[in-house]
Amino acid sequence: MSELYSYSSLSRFFSEIYNILRKVDKQITETWVEISQITFLNKFKQPNLIDFVGKFEFISLKKGNYIYYIVINKILFIIDCIKYLNSDIKRLSEILDYSGFETLIKEILSKNNYRAITNFRFSNNSKLKAEDFQKRYEIDIIGIYFKYILVIDAKQWKRRDTYGLLNKAANKQYQRILALKANPVVFTKLITDILGENPNLKKYLPFILIPIMVTLEDNSNKLNDNQVPLVSIYELNAFLDELPFNLQFFKTIQIDRVI
Repeated sequence: MSELYSYSSLSRFFSEIYNILRKVDKQITETWVEISQITFLNKFKQPNLIDFVGKFEFISLKKGNYIYYIVINKILFIIDCIKYLNSDIKRLSEILDYSGFETLIKEILSKNNYRAITNFRFSNNSKLKAEDFQKRYEIDIIGIYFKYILVIDAKQWKRRDTYGLLNKAANKQYQRILALKANPVVFTKLITDILGENPNLKKYLPFILIPIMVTLEDNSNKLNDNQVPLVSIYELNAFLDELPFNLQFFKTIQIDRVI
C-alpha cells in the first residue's frame, strides 16, 4: 500500500491527470472523465478506488448516466501537485485561463489564512480630481489577513512583455488603492463583507493596504519604480510568509479609521 503513495507512483498518477487537463478548454475549471481514461486507476476495484480518490482534494467520484466518472478540479489539482510533488506551479498554471488564474491566487491566499474575494468593483464617489482617477474601478483579488490587505492585479503575461508595461500596470494598481482609501463607505463595506457580519473592525486598525502584481512568469525586477511588489505565482507562497519582514520595502497605504 505504501508503494501506491510513493513519489514515483504519485508522479505517474498526477502526470496522467495533467496530460488530460492540457487538452481541456482553459475556461473549464472542473472536468468529468471516464475512469478508463486514467490508466493508473484501472487496476483498482471500486472500494479501493473510492479510498484512493478520497485521499486527494482535487478529485472525486460521481455517478452520471448510470456509470461513475472521475471529476477533476483544476485549481485544487495544482494545489495538490505542489503539496505532494512540489511541481512547477508556473507550468501548471498554463492549463488555466485568466479567470482560473485569479481563482488559483485566491486559493493560495486561503491556504495562507487570508480571506479573499475576486473581481471587486466600486464607484469612485470621492472628490479626487487627478487625471489618473477614474469613475469606476475593478480589482482582481483582495485578500485580508489581520490588518494586512493585499490588493492584487493578476497578469498571465509572458517574458516578452516589457518591464515598462508591468511598471505602468503596477502604478495603476497603486491608483486603485488610493481611490479605495478615498471612498471610506466603500472600504468599510468591503472589509465587513470579507470578514463577516459585525466584525470588530477597530481591533484591526490601522489597516495596511498593499498593491501587488502577481504574474505567471518570474521577473528579474521584484519592485516597480514606485515600490509596488512584482511577484511571480511561483514566489507567492514565500512572499506571503515573508510579508511582515519585508513590508518596509513596499509601497503601502495606511487606513486609521473606518465608518
